[in-house]
Amino acid sequence: MSRVLVIGSDTQVSREIGDALSAAAFPMEYSAGHADTLQRLRKRSFGVVITHPDSAVDEDLALLEEMRGIRPGVKCILLARQSTPDDVIAALRARVFACFTPPFDPCEIANLACSAASDSQWRDDIHVLSARPGWVSVRIHCRLITAERLMTFAKELNAQLPENALQEMMLALREILMNAMEHGAAFNPEQIVEVTAVRTGRALVFYVRDPGAGFRPGSLTHTAIANPPHDPTAHLVQREAEGMRVGGYGLLVAGGTVDELIYSEIGNEVLLIKYLDSASDATTA
Repeated sequence: MSRVLVIGSDTQVSREIGDALSAAAFPMEYSAGHADTLQRLRKRSFGVVITHPDSAVDEDLALLEEMRGIRPGVKCILLARQSTPDDVIAALRARVFACFTPPFDPCEIANLACSAASDSQWRDDIHVLSARPGWVSVRIHCRLITAERLMTFAKELNAQLPENALQEMMLALREILMNAMEHGAAFNPEQIVEVTAVRTGRALVFYVRDPGAGFRPGSLTHTAIANPPHDPTAHLVQREAEGMRVGGYGLLVAGGTVDELIYSEIGNEVLLIKYLDSASDATTA
């Protein structure tokens, strides 16, 4: 089993991450700082390194370059006190595994670290097509862990949004992304989903394209959006009969949390649009 190295035990979040890893019986160690981290990597292999939560993104990326000089396959979960869109883009290009800024969720970070430690397919799972503040396009392989990774970057790219708008948009994006991977690609890791995030002066837009054949409105009987008003769980019976996972609420949830949800003619492309309350909220991402 791969080990996780947590940089620093002097903050509450680092200790809570370590406690969560230990509670899951996952091997982990603390390092005292950057120099100690490099020394430990020279002595033994670690699958994942979690950076110090009080560090800066550029410091962590410089450390990552040094770590990969010692252990080329090491994965980095980057914690930082703050980030800018340029920082997040740099982390994406550097193939950081995931990126977090406060408020941290130690259990989420620990769970992702456990999944990352045994993941050998991660390196090419997120391919950056175009990245500049205001417009980021990627192609991702259809794996659940890759979707979770992408969500950390999407959230950080738009961290300057009002909290309610950010949470609603991230919820909608997650649901559409899961639909694209499940129905458009059947969770085939060889299949690709394209995701583009665009920030305008007054809106946040996500474009998602899956490799599937699309759908027609009459074919959505396995989803909650097609349920009759008197039977809000009718789709669950069909999903069970077809051996599908419990769910089917994605379109309903997404449609209820964004201002506009627009599909292409065949249904394999989606636009999610969230209008900002005012131009002053729309700091360019």
